[in-house]
Amino acid sequence: MRIDNSLQAAALAPALKNFWQLSGQKIDSIFSNYDPAKGSPVFTVAGKYTARGWTEWTEGFNYGSGFLQFDATGEQRFADAAAKFTVDRMASHVSHIGVHDHGFNNLSTYGNWLRLQREGKLPATHVDFCEVAIKTSGAVQASRWSRIQHGGANGNRGTDEGGYIYSFNGPHSLFVDTIRSVRILMVAHQLGHRLMAENDAAHSLLQRGLLHADATAKYSIFYGEGRDSYDVPAERGRTTHEAVFNTNDGRFRCPNSQQGFSGFTTWTRGLAWAMVGFAEELEFLKTVSDADLAPLGGRAKWEAILLKAARATCDWYIANTALDGIPYWDGGAPHLHRLGDWRSRPAEPFNEFEPVDSSAAAIGAQGLLRLGRYLGEKGEGQAYWQAGLTTMRTLLSDAYLGTDPQHQGLLLHTVYHRPNGWDYIPPGQKVPCGEACMWGDYHLREAALYLQRVIEGKPYYTFFGCLK
Repeated sequence: MRIDNSLQAAALAPALKNFWQLSGQKIDSIFSNYDPAKGSPVFTVAGKYTARGWTEWTEGFNYGSGFLQFDATGEQRFADAAAKFTVDRMASHVSHIGVHDHGFNNLSTYGNWLRLQREGKLPATHVDFCEVAIKTSGAVQASRWSRIQHGGANGNRGTDEGGYIYSFNGPHSLFVDTIRSVRILMVAHQLGHRLMAENDAAHSLLQRGLLHADATAKYSIFYGEGRDSYDVPAERGRTTHEAVFNTNDGRFRCPNSQQGFSGFTTWTRGLAWAMVGFAEELEFLKTVSDADLAPLGGRAKWEAILLKAARATCDWYIANTALDGIPYWDGGAPHLHRLGDWRSRPAEPFNEFEPVDSSAAAIGAQGLLRLGRYLGEKGEGQAYWQAGLTTMRTLLSDAYLGTDPQHQGLLLHTVYHRPNGWDYIPPGQKVPCGEACMWGDYHLREAALYLQRVIEGKPYYTFFGCLK
């Protein structure tokens, strides 16, 4: 991508104002017309939100969007609707033992609601309610635990024990996505909670969250250090969607992919989850005491792990997106070469060969901004900060926003599951385009709120802003 180093955050304020007006119209349409009995809205087909049976991982994004809209605009009806939907619809997500999506669903709803109460924007009538939901959710998520052994070279079992929160595929499966969902463990820990197991064994949620981050950094991200034939310096920051383990001995077996082209290419939404997930955990680590971190190896150890992963993934993104900051759906998509020198041009959503994925851009932009802020916008982090602003400028333009009032989607040109063929291809087009998805809409709102708060000098937006 071509980073605009002259772009200032304040220059995006007019676009943000227009964005929130459009966003409110979309939320009104969905809240008024969509029947949740059909299942959670996942993506649009010909401009209308529809369900797609897999898991109900997008429901929290739907209702959480109401909280974000209220935060940005002060329009009370959005908060009222979001709160009612959360009470009526979200309890099953708190106790769901079969998914890795707790941080997605429950921090988007209970977390945002608790944060708005803490900030005094909403009456503090449901603080205990939200805290109990988050504590329970964090413990349930932490219970999906697979143990692994690091360092098992030459066929020998390693001795450095770790672990990960396994995906809905089963105990063998570590998804890169979960680095952003694992934040529910961190908030639950800071609320004073633990996971209680057999014989009253108490497990630290902070420890499990950090070990999961370590496993993701080790096995889901490649650093150009020769882990396999494709792990070369030019591909530093490459990610795999799924890392597969032998559950009998806890050893890593191979990279794999469910939603990308292959385990050896970078599915860009998975990359984006890592970008923002590691950057956010760096921010969170500042709130954790040295006493809590000392038994786990100390602050310096974890800062180094998180920062290495955040830098590598953000660097890969910058090097492998189109000129305007929008990535194609997979960095190794089989027909991407037919677009020629695609990195030297703005992304082309209506091309004939491979779709772009603007939802990856909406998620990744927040990672770029947060890493840039962490390292210093005018110093070591300037390139990341400016890359985030450049990407946001593109996403907030009419080329990517659903300005048609008949279209329920906010952010257009997103992709869900290309290998399964789930995404709608409009008549006359060759690849999916022109459609939205619930995680894309939510994360663009979240990135917009983040940026708006920075511009207006308001409290910095974080996932742990719901804490006292």
